[in-house]
Amino acid sequence: MDEYLRMGGTTVSQALENFVDGIINLFQDEYLRRPTREDLERLLPSGKERGFPGMVGSIDCMHWEWKNCPTAWKGQYSRGHGKPTIVLEAVASQDLWIWHAFFGAPGTCNDINVLDRSPVFDDILESRAPRLRYEVNGHQYNMGYYLTDGIYPKWATFIQSITRPQGQKASLFASCQEAVRKDVERAFEVLQARFAIIRNPGLFWDKERMGKIMRACIILHNMIVEDERDEDTQFDLSDFVEGEGSGTSQVDNSFSTETATNVNNLMVNRAQIRHEQTHRQLKEDLIEHIWQKWGEGN
Repeated sequence: MDEYLRMGGTTVSQALENFVDGIINLFQDEYLRRPTREDLERLLPSGKERGFPGMVGSIDCMHWEWKNCPTAWKGQYSRGHGKPTIVLEAVASQDLWIWHAFFGAPGTCNDINVLDRSPVFDDILESRAPRLRYEVNGHQYNMGYYLTDGIYPKWATFIQSITRPQGQKASLFASCQEAVRKDVERAFEVLQARFAIIRNPGLFWDKERMGKIMRACIILHNMIVEDERDEDTQFDLSDFVEGEGSGTSQVDNSFSTETATNVNNLMVNRAQIRHEQTHRQLKEDLIEHIWQKWGEGN
């Protein structure tokens, strides 16, 4: 930096920190928000068109290498004989907008460990998230879901692929799920391609500063996504949405997000999120729905 910009390393570091703080303070509420009713009304038709009514995105984790991890912490942040890393858990939609970002878990954590610490379902637990109402294969559902890889638990809010699909229906579903689930992985790749600071190993000693840099990069990434979406989307998506059928989906405007939070509501919402029978039924309905939409003879 001294030779290229004639700025000392300390000055550059302070300038970066001030810039990151400014981005977060000014734009975090807008560009790191949870999906609103208006956002969901745009996301749901996209999910339906791709064969997944009620889907609001896909979830996964990525690792950011921490080059200057303190020696005393390296065992906690290094998996096996690898280098120390910090984990980012994120939810992304088809347009690569990142709707949820949880950063800070040690690199030794797998996706399940990160999920246990994550606030990804806090708005549902506290009855602050808009509820959905959609139909798949003749059955009604009222909670959205994320597409995941196989490590995630069998909850009503997660839909995994089929590891060893047997038959044409299962194979078609697995192919569709794995293709759509790549949204979050594409978002990670684009995020790293745009910002070399998170593509390369982190050089800071302070994990909190690295977390601020990650948040600022995601905010800037979402700004770019919004700008490109406004330029490229010059049509009404509803013109391309099929009529009412086996996979209708919409936001439930009758559900109030002002419901008072108490222990009973938390436990009820938690049970709904983790309900395995709902997960199995939804997955079976999605398999049938995708077969009816794209199966043999369609």
